[in-house]
Amino acid sequence: MTHPFHIVDVFAEQAYAGNQLAVVTDADDLSTETMQQVAAETNYSETTFVNRAPEEDGGWRVRLFTPARELAFAGHPILGTAWVIRRHLALASSDEVKLNLAVGQIPVSFERGKDGKEAVWFLAPQAELGPACERADIARSLGIAPEDIDDASPVQMLSAGISTLIVPIRKLEALQRAQLDLAAHAALSDKGFPSLVYLFCRETHDAQNDLCVRFFFEAHGVREDPATGNGAAFLGHYLLEHGVYGDKLSLRIEQGHALRRPSLVLLRARKQGEAREVSVGGHVVAVVKGELL
Repeated sequence: MTHPFHIVDVFAEQAYAGNQLAVVTDADDLSTETMQQVAAETNYSETTFVNRAPEEDGGWRVRLFTPARELAFAGHPILGTAWVIRRHLALASSDEVKLNLAVGQIPVSFERGKDGKEAVWFLAPQAELGPACERADIARSLGIAPEDIDDASPVQMLSAGISTLIVPIRKLEALQRAQLDLAAHAALSDKGFPSLVYLFCRETHDAQNDLCVRFFFEAHGVREDPATGNGAAFLGHYLLEHGVYGDKLSLRIEQGHALRRPSLVLLRARKQGEAREVSVGGHVVAVVKGELL
């Protein structure tokens, strides 16, 4: 069986921006070990593997790997993988593609914007809000001062297949200074807090955007994501829970400036009673098409 291979840039306004994703299709016969080796070879934050045909429920079986381990859920791989499926695997054109992940089935929709660009959206799974973290402790992990962290809302862990710490930052300058130190973070890890840390700030590089964010994670050391869909999904739940923008929001989130890969993540969320609905969107640009040897 051959294994077509695609590289796409997700949350990108042009090629060679946003977050790179490798997608291997017709992956039914690949072992878990081989998938992990391929993910380590690409060395992208994630590589996905898609079966040749949809399952009985109409969803496409997808597995997600970082260079170090398998994930149950991640945002930009969902959008980029659905984009590849729609153009290269699906037999009929549709405005929706369903992905079967370890966390369950995720519907992905395609929507033409006022600018004429096609945005890809996924409805995020429900997230569980976890414990809060002391500002001084996470500040030590990030190499910033406790005063750099906004106290209007908490530093808090959220979980949905994976767990992330959400950290509100007061100023763009402090956001730019931050860097996750795993040795300093070890004390928090011992308390059950993850080494995936999502920072957000209301000051932005581009005035038309609403937030600037950075996301650090552990994969053979510390890495930074140029664009993070699952982090934005967690952020949507967090903002609704703490009423930062009220019960309904539509935000443009910039990311990737520190890596010279500017990205744009779109976030829509609303709360009705105790129910929260969060959707994350962005644009996808194809860069490479080939085949695994």
